[in-house]
Amino acid sequence: MSTELPVFETVTVTVADHVATVRLNRPEKMNAMNLAMWHDIRRAFDYIDALPEARVAVLEGEGRAFTSGIDLQMMMGLSSQIQSDCDGRMRESLRRVILDLQDTLTSLERCRKPVLAAVHGACVGGGIDLITCADMRYCSADAWFSIKEIDIGMTADVGTLQRLPKLIGEGMVRELAYTGRKFDAAEAKDVRLVNRVFESPEALRDGVRAIAAEIAAKAPLAVRGVKEMITYARDHTVADGLNYNATWNAAMLMSADLQEAMMAGMAKRTPQFRD
Repeated sequence: MSTELPVFETVTVTVADHVATVRLNRPEKMNAMNLAMWHDIRRAFDYIDALPEARVAVLEGEGRAFTSGIDLQMMMGLSSQIQSDCDGRMRESLRRVILDLQDTLTSLERCRKPVLAAVHGACVGGGIDLITCADMRYCSADAWFSIKEIDIGMTADVGTLQRLPKLIGEGMVRELAYTGRKFDAAEAKDVRLVNRVFESPEALRDGVRAIAAEIAAKAPLAVRGVKEMITYARDHTVADGLNYNATWNAAMLMSADLQEAMMAGMAKRTPQFRD
C-alpha cells in the first residue's frame, strides 16, 4: 500500500504529531455524501492504515454540520448506473453497489489505527452508518442525529442496523430506525452512542484532539492489538476471543514497544515508541 498522500475531491487529510485528521469537505452541501465522498473516505482510511506515522485518526466535518447523509442526487443516479435489459443482472449490479458502499465505511473498522468521530451539527442517515464504524464517538452540544432512511422509504443498508444495536441496544435502535425521529446530543450521550458531549464545536475539536494525542503516545502495536481484539470479540464468543488474544500476544508481545515501555517505567521517563 502506497504511503503517498492521494488527491481527494471531497475530504481533506492532514497528519500532525501522529494524529491524522480526516475532514468531510463539502460544506456548501452540508457534507452530503456523494459518490466521490464515499470513494474518498475509503481511500483516506486505507492511506492512514498504511502510514506508519499516523497512529490515531480523527473524523470530523467542515462547515455547520458533520454530514446531512447520503446525497439524494447520487441516489437518483443509481438507476442509470445499474441499467440492464436483464432484470436479474440489474439487481445483481445494485447488490454490488450496496456491498461496495458497505465496504467503504468498513474501511474505518478495518483501519488498524483507532478512529475518533467528532460530530457537530447534523449527523443524518449515512452519517450514522459512518460514525458507527468509528472506535469512539464524541459530539458538541449542538449535534443532532437521525436514522433518516425510513423517511425516504428505504431500509438503512450500510451498517447502522448491524452495528448500532451493539452500541446502544436493540430496543432503542428499533425505535430510532422505525420512526426516523431526531435525537439530540444529550440523548445520544444517555443511550451511549457518544462517549462525551462538549460545549461547542471548538471545544469538541480541542477535546477530541487531546484524547487522540493521549492514545498516540501509547505503544502503537499494543493500541492496534486492542482495536483488533475488541472488534473481534464483538462478533465472536468469549472463548474465540480469548483464543485469538492468546495467539495475537504470542506473535506480538515480545516487541520493541514492550521493552521500551518497561525501560521507561523503570527510569521514570516518557517512553518513545517507533512508528
